[in-house]
This record gives sequence, C-alpha cells and structure tokens, in this order.
Amino acid sequence: MLRLRPIGLMAIGHACVDVYQGAVPALVPFLVAERGLGYVAVSGITLAATLLSSVVQPVFGVLIDRRPLAWLIPISMTTAGLGIALVGVGDTYLLSWLAAALSGLGVAAYHPEAARMARAVSGDSHVGMSWFSVGGNVGFALAPVLVTPIIAVGGLSLTPVLVVPALAGAVITSLAVRSHRSRVVTGRLQRAGRDDWSSFLRLSAIMVCRSIVFVGLGTFIALYAGQRVGGGTTTGGVTLFVLFAAGAFGTLLGGRFATRYGRVRTMRTSYGLAVPAIAGLVFVPGPVFFAFLAATAIAMSIPFSLHVTLGQDFLPGRVGTAGGMTLGLAVSIGGVATPVLGTIAEHSSLRVALSTLIALVLTSCLIGYALNEPVTE
Repeated sequence: MLRLRPIGLMAIGHACVDVYQGAVPALVPFLVAERGLGYVAVSGITLAATLLSSVVQPVFGVLIDRRPLAWLIPISMTTAGLGIALVGVGDTYLLSWLAAALSGLGVAAYHPEAARMARAVSGDSHVGMSWFSVGGNVGFALAPVLVTPIIAVGGLSLTPVLVVPALAGAVITSLAVRSHRSRVVTGRLQRAGRDDWSSFLRLSAIMVCRSIVFVGLGTFIALYAGQRVGGGTTTGGVTLFVLFAAGAFGTLLGGRFATRYGRVRTMRTSYGLAVPAIAGLVFVPGPVFFAFLAATAIAMSIPFSLHVTLGQDFLPGRVGTAGGMTLGLAVSIGGVATPVLGTIAEHSSLRVALSTLIALVLTSCLIGYALNEPVTE
C-alpha cells in the first residue's frame, strides 16, 4: 500500500492535467452554438491545443533525459489550466486559438517529466504505470462532466472557473514528489540495454494512428451523436463521457491482459477488435450507437498504458524522450489531422470523415505484427 499511495497521487495529478485535453472537445459544441464556428474553425481550436504540444514535447523529453526537472510539473499543470480558462475570455477567434495553444504548451511540458516521476514512484512497476495512465483517461472522462454543466449554465464566459483542477493537481502531485523526493528528483531511470529505435519508431507510428482516431472522435463524436440521436449539447456531453469513461476502463483492462498475455499480443488483438467496433459506430443506426462507442473506446484504450512501458523499454537509455513521445507527442499529434477531418466533413459529411478512421485502426493492428516484446534486464 505504501508503494501504491505515491503512484495514486500521480494518477490523480495526471487526471487533473488531462482534463484540459478533454476540455477542448467538450467546448466544441458550445463554440459552434455560441459563436457559430464551422467544422474547420473548431478543428483549428483542437489544432491549436495540440500542434504546439506536438512540436515542443520532444524538446522537453531531451531536457529531462539530461536532468530531471520535477519543479516543472506544477508550472506545466497551471499553464494547461490557465490556457483553457482563457478560451472563453474575449470574443475573437484569435484569442481563443492562442489560449488553446497555451494550454497545449502546458500539456507538452507535463508529460515527459510526469512519466519519469511515475516510473520512479511506482518502483518500476508496469501495473503502477497502468494506474498512472488511467489517470489521464479519467481526466478525459471527467472533462465533459466538468465543462458541460458549467458552460451550459453560464456560457463561454465561465471558462475561467475551469482553472481549478490544475491548481488542485499541482498540490496533489507535489505531495507525491515530497514522499519520494530522493528517487523522483535525482533518479534518471536509465535502464540496462540498448536503445531499439527501429521498434520504437514502429510503436510511434501505431500511437500516431491511434491519436488521430481518438482525437478525431473526441472532436467530432459529440456533434455526430447529436445528428444520430438528437439532444444537442447535453447528448454531446453524455457521448464524450461514455467515450472517455470507457477508455479509462479499457486502460485498466490493458494492464491485466498484458500481465497474462504479453503487451505486444494484447496491443495487436485490441486494435484488431477496434476495427469492427468503429465501423459499427459509424454505420449502424439506432441507440446501439452508444454500445459501439463504448466498445470502440475500450478497444482503443487497452494498449494505452502498454505504449508507455513499451516505449521506455525500447529506449532504456532515454526514458524522458520515450515518456514524452508515448504520453504526449503521439497522443497530441492527432490534433494536427483534425482540420483534415473537418474539411472532409464540410465537403461531404461527418459520417464520411469518421469512416476514414477505420483504415487507421487497421494500420495500427498490422504494424503491431512487426513488433516483438522488448527484452529487459
């Protein structure tokens, strides 16, 4: 229990910061309703939150490989929350775009160091890392629960209230750092073995495909649900909660399945199952939409925590870089593709745009057969 407590605090902190990645899609229906933004415009907001994060995240990873930066955690969390808090301040699209970009910068700074810290406080445990990873899924799931009621009541002018989770998370994470100060602040976690860049790049390709799918769903599925089952922004909030909550459950399953069947095998199988799940989500009519949504989220999230430990084991000498890629860059880079999906949706339909995601899930499954379980010492 003593070992679980610090990683539990880290997981809660991870949830607090990833609320702000989930907050962007949760704000999309309100940006459409209150400001009249189109598909491409709201895709641009998602792009702002992810593009800067994608560009600078490897830089933070390299810096952390050279020297641990535990103090960066509370600063980055506060920055992520401040950015989302400012999205609704002012009436211009540019200000909202810049605020989303600021939040993305905070997210970029958080993940590499947080992944290193989590591995340290978990005692190098894969199970511990799965709990840390599921914290991020919980943050995504809680985002619509937090954002939708507040903004539905007071409009976008109430976004400054959304800074609260960031401040709480900074305090909670500081407790985890303090409880394991010597290992967290000074430990670099370089592990025995050679860096396998070839396998890591294949894993990165899988994660990029997953990111495009998950960010694309997060951006547009609330709007698609409104078209399929009605209900406006309330249905959108419920849809996002199902997506992210089922994703959290899938992440927990991933740790269990990996222990029994192996990480790579579990990853291949889950992506294979995601192909028919997302096809049903897009094409099968009726209320079963929500069942396919849950199945898609679970199948796509089972490999999430496995990506983290696989990446760190493929690059044992560059844990910060691996953490930045697996928890950050390969997650946020999906936002770069959302304007493409938005363009397809505006020129055809959301159904056509979302159907393109099926090919990406299949690609992740096939690339998985080019990977082998890393040998650790």
